[in-house]
Amino acid sequence: MSKEDCILCQIVEGSVPSETVYEDNEVVAVLDVNGANPGHAFVFPKQHHTIFEQVPESLVSKTFLVANKVSSAIFDTLQVEGTNLFVTNGIAAGQQVAHFMVNVIPRKSNDGINLTWQPQKLSDEEMDTLELQLKEACKHVGVGGETGPALEAPSVVQKVSETDSETGDENYLFRQMKRLP
Repeated sequence: MSKEDCILCQIVEGSVPSETVYEDNEVVAVLDVNGANPGHAFVFPKQHHTIFEQVPESLVSKTFLVANKVSSAIFDTLQVEGTNLFVTNGIAAGQQVAHFMVNVIPRKSNDGINLTWQPQKLSDEEMDTLELQLKEACKHVGVGGETGPALEAPSVVQKVSETDSETGDENYLFRQMKRLP
């Protein structure tokens, strides 16, 4: 599918109407008209990237940061009990739109959405083989450890206040902590 045929790129261009809940220069969040639950949103980069692996790291970070904020807004506004954030990456994973996106689905107990699967128990030998294969494939990842550059800890620790100094509102990070099971 080309960028011209992509429904999400058409939303970005404004040729397809959408219910946009967030937008900046790089990322958009819109309500899903065929959502799993009311308030189901998807967050995606304006730049066309078909699958997750094609998205530049900085844009991945920004997309997930926005998804986190949208999830928080869904909690606060819709009074839901949880959210699912997930990516369908590739046809076999259920990806229906050829544009990377993060789904944010509001959840309540017994809402009828089933995202469970039947566990497949592997033998110890199968687990060991998979571990070795993936460990070898991940050597080049480079986000820390012996084979990649270590991530540096911040040199300054900043105290996080329970309230936003500008608005006086409760800090969203503290609100998130109240939702922990």
